[in-house]
Amino acid sequence: MWYKTVINRRSIGSAGEDMACKYLEKNGYQILERNKHYSRFCEIDIIAKVKDTVVFVEVKSRKTDNYGTPFEAITKSKYENICKGVRYYLSEHPTKKYRIDVIGITLEPEVKIEHLKNVSI
Repeated sequence: MWYKTVINRRSIGSAGEDMACKYLEKNGYQILERNKHYSRFCEIDIIAKVKDTVVFVEVKSRKTDNYGTPFEAITKSKYENICKGVRYYLSEHPTKKYRIDVIGITLEPEVKIEHLKNVSI
């Protein structure tokens, strides 16, 4: 499989974001931006739109679930940083309908993509 050549966390994360974008597009989402940085601590992986809703997507990728699922990697502080990014984006691009989603990707023993919509902690 193509991902077997992935050797570090950054490249696993990048491959996961590529897979997440393809998954979203296949499901009717339009990708607006990727890897939008607002500060050293605040990055939104994917900003997409579906119908009239802007969706801020955090992508977590893991080679396996041996050390926890991708969703377990989203801490309260990570979620708070995502929320800061959402506020920055909305100050630049006002919109009434928006939500935060999380996509978890596990590569082995088989590729698994899970999509949680409208998350909060």
